[in-house]
Amino acid sequence: MQTTKKSAADLKHSLAQFYGSETLTRWNPLTRSVLSDGALYLAENAGAYWLFDAIDSHLTARGVNDLTEFTVARLRRLPDDGAELTLDDGNGTIYATQRIGFTDFPLDEIKLYAEYNGTGWTHMLPRER
Repeated sequence: MQTTKKSAADLKHSLAQFYGSETLTRWNPLTRSVLSDGALYLAENAGAYWLFDAIDSHLTARGVNDLTEFTVARLRRLPDDGAELTLDDGNGTIYATQRIGFTDFPLDEIKLYAEYNGTGWTHMLPRER
């Protein structure tokens, strides 16, 4: 796993280029979940594998049920160098919220999608859905 930090402007510009995904990558041997091309790019270029670990841990703990097989994850940086991660159904029903004490994540906020793929979760950028 290679991690190279890009500036917020460079990262936003690059992430806007992702539509669909040709490859799905399992980033952690302890999960059955995968990252799309754009999500992998974000993890590598924002040093954000931790973000996908956090999202996946909430989804795995929650389990797949009749209510959802789709989740929206939002990370919002806070003024104190912390962040708040929220997972919801896309219609305002919040499944989980996590306060992160410190992050150097380069973007002020990001929205990601996760879809259950039958064995784990596929994490992706909204344009890759």
